[in-house]
Amino acid sequence: MNTNIAEYIDHTLLKADAKKNEIDNLCAEAREYSFASVCVNPTWVKTAADALEGTNVKVCTVIGFPLGATTTEVKVFETENAIQNGAEEIDMVINIGALQDGNDELVKRDISSVVSAAKGKAIVKVIIETALLTDAEKRTACELAVVSGADFVKTSTGFSTGGATEEDVKLMRAVVGPVMGVKASGGIRSLEDVQKMLNSGATRIGASSGAQIMKGLSSASDY
Repeated sequence: MNTNIAEYIDHTLLKADAKKNEIDNLCAEAREYSFASVCVNPTWVKTAADALEGTNVKVCTVIGFPLGATTTEVKVFETENAIQNGAEEIDMVINIGALQDGNDELVKRDISSVVSAAKGKAIVKVIIETALLTDAEKRTACELAVVSGADFVKTSTGFSTGGATEEDVKLMRAVVGPVMGVKASGGIRSLEDVQKMLNSGATRIGASSGAQIMKGLSSASDY
């Protein structure tokens, strides 16, 4: 396996009570390990962008988070505002209730509107919240993300009833094909967890334990 595992990790801090010193520490760790991105709530995007200026670490933020139940117009505004503040990656939550109601057109419009707002400025990852969906609904959500032009599908917010599983990552990869990104997020806390998700087809990992994972990598004798 590629020993540069850091390039797959979105180093994440999304808790409600995150403070500036914690965001600063997150960014310092991201610089140290050269993570793919830091993933922070929108209020911290500019702080993170300033802290990471001149590095290859991207700033990722979340849209319609964590419920996905805001209107499309609000998600578009959040996206535009985040990009203005320095975000280069957008992780948006789908309208889960609309998907379960069979209102595919609303879900598609939700995703495509955010994709349009971000086009040429930021990549879009679509959080489908797998723990709340049947396998059929997961497939539909992934198909809608594909036709809407998103760059990734993502398993979870980390704030619902469950996180990423190998089975869900495999299902998502099978639906979206070999090119589109798949981000596994939620409950990934160890090097072993990361390896399982990458082996299942993930191309990005969302984790709040990125530094601990890297320390585990450096201490593993067979890497």
